[in-house]
Amino acid sequence: MPSVPPLSAAAKLALTFRFPRRGRGFWFGLAIELIWPWLAGFTRLGWRGGEHLPAGGCLLAVNHLSFADPIVDTAFVLAQRRVPRYLAKAELWQVPVVRRVLAGGGHIPVYRGGSNAADAYRDAVAAVRRGECVVFYPEGTFTRHPEGWPMRGLNGVARVALESGRPVIPVAQWGNQRLLPPGSVWPRLLPRRDVRVLAGPPVDLSRFEGAPLTRQNLNAATAEIMRAITGLLGELRGETPPPAR
Repeated sequence: MPSVPPLSAAAKLALTFRFPRRGRGFWFGLAIELIWPWLAGFTRLGWRGGEHLPAGGCLLAVNHLSFADPIVDTAFVLAQRRVPRYLAKAELWQVPVVRRVLAGGGHIPVYRGGSNAADAYRDAVAAVRRGECVVFYPEGTFTRHPEGWPMRGLNGVARVALESGRPVIPVAQWGNQRLLPPGSVWPRLLPRRDVRVLAGPPVDLSRFEGAPLTRQNLNAATAEIMRAITGLLGELRGETPPPAR
């Protein structure tokens, strides 16, 4: 992954003291303090493009590879002096320890169907409007592409972006699927895995400003977001993405 060099041991140590602690909540903050040393010590971790994250409200749209994704992405966002907020399945709020981490960290439950199904959309719009950095995995699940390229995205991130007027920052990551393969319970810590993150400039959605939030417009905006993510992943991998997902 030549486009993004790994962080040095000194840089990782410095981040331990630079990560913001305000606004994390006790349990989310504790999870970060416990997991970060393992991530720093057992991966060749690196990232680039953090300057694209603005100081105010924004959405990060990230490709989805593994259960390790939120761990890696939290470290990346914290390194930019921001605290990420995630959308997560409402069922996770039923798991005792996980519930404390998610609720204390200000994350957003996603309900599937029923009267609460629209709450995640409403809460995400409110979060970015008050200045939060909200992370979306537009594919909605781990990619099923045989070579790991992003699939077609769901249009939730586009809807929140167009409703709120806040920018969408495309982010590509690679290597997480080797650290914690889908279906695995335990991470593969040795040999150390290359894990990389690359963020790009905000996706240009200006042609949709003021347009009605129809399915056609939302799908077109989502396609622009996924195209940006896929391009970054191609750069990160040093490969040309396939012509169609």
